[in-house]
Amino acid sequence: MIRRGFQVAVRLGQHRALFGGPQVLPRLNPTSAFGSSTDSLVSRFCPEKTDLKDYALPNASWCPDMLNLYQEFLEKTKTDGWIKLPSFKSNRDHIQGLKLPSGLAVASDKSDWRIFTRCIPVEGQGYEYVIFFHPSEKKSICLFQPGPYLEGAPGLIPVGSLAVLNVHVEKIEDQKLYMSCIAQSRDQQTVYAKCSGIFLQLQLEEESPQ
Repeated sequence: MIRRGFQVAVRLGQHRALFGGPQVLPRLNPTSAFGSSTDSLVSRFCPEKTDLKDYALPNASWCPDMLNLYQEFLEKTKTDGWIKLPSFKSNRDHIQGLKLPSGLAVASDKSDWRIFTRCIPVEGQGYEYVIFFHPSEKKSICLFQPGPYLEGAPGLIPVGSLAVLNVHVEKIEDQKLYMSCIAQSRDQQTVYAKCSGIFLQLQLEEESPQ
């Protein structure tokens, strides 16, 4: 989930991230592809109208803490500059219309490929999460609830409970993006994990109409 938090924060920060450090990442060119405004980037990755299923919506498996915090951040999207990110089942759905470098292009015609966090289709059994992004502050919050299919050794995040991931872009230097993430309980009394990384950028532009 920390990896997923990094990926989304980078994507709407004009990048798309892979875990590790340093990593080479495809970079969105806001001038040539979407215009220079944050609004154009947000509208590209957060379409208001789509036939795709958004998996980042409440369902019966969500615990009360996750539902309550979700509602709190949903209210913040109205006045405080936060944006709720949609979550589709595959990266293809998130990057429709973008021309990928040849090394990243997908040649397969399989239609049911999924990102690993959406590979368990039964609600509440695997990854339940939603991400909110604040463009001007360059940070995102991920609300994450692990299901029983993710059960590990004692002392990890409790199954069925809420973990809050805070992802920050610390600074940007030329093509280097410095990011950090902390996963903790809602009351911030328990820290589950911390990590940081340096990411490198590559050019990524929008496909020309045929």
